[in-house]
Amino acid sequence: MSRLVVVTGGTRGIGAAIAARFRDAGDTVLAPGRSECDVTDENAVSEYFAAAGPVDVLINNAGISSSAPVSRTTLDDWRQQIDVNATGAFLCTRAVLPGMRSRDSGRIVTVASTASHVGYRYTAGYTASKHAAAGLMRAVAAELAGTGVTANAVCPAFVRTDMTATSVARIQERTGRASEEAEAALASASPLGRLLEPGEVAFAVSFLAAPEAAAINGQTLVLDGGGIQL
Repeated sequence: MSRLVVVTGGTRGIGAAIAARFRDAGDTVLAPGRSECDVTDENAVSEYFAAAGPVDVLINNAGISSSAPVSRTTLDDWRQQIDVNATGAFLCTRAVLPGMRSRDSGRIVTVASTASHVGYRYTAGYTASKHAAAGLMRAVAAELAGTGVTANAVCPAFVRTDMTATSVARIQERTGRASEEAEAALASASPLGRLLEPGEVAFAVSFLAAPEAAAINGQTLVLDGGGIQL
């Protein structure tokens, strides 16, 4: 049976890979970028989901990051990351929940990060926002317990995306390393010793969103090769 799947931030990187996987499975997929649905704008989110129709699967994927020591993290940087990564997930989740609850069926999967579980240097805003996104997921899952709706999260290490390429460029700028060395430094943060590919994250998302995953609720699926033990 074809489902209506919404993937926020679905125009590139992880979001595009997730959207493609669901489309390949025969689902109807909406993958709005910021110009179509600014997840930080309450009215824009309400209008978008009202027009979308009954959503069967919501993937909270829209996200941003910046890097700086706490002493040089501006309030604007902090707020932007909280707004997109945490508040965006809240607004979109809130928009689809009434319909899912009324049908007693639905899947909500949030693309978080290993930064949802540990703190990384120079990522105060990003780490805080991803902890908030994971906390939101757990609270929603607690409300949904015993229903046909579930909420879970995937928490990947660094993924080969434009966002990671920006992080690599920052390392190059600050350290003078070659791009290969800078990428290796990020890859070494997980036992995998490499960057994840977007398709690997898409697989994990599709697993949690499967109809057969009805017993999985309130969980974080960590994709780092075994570094974080929950």
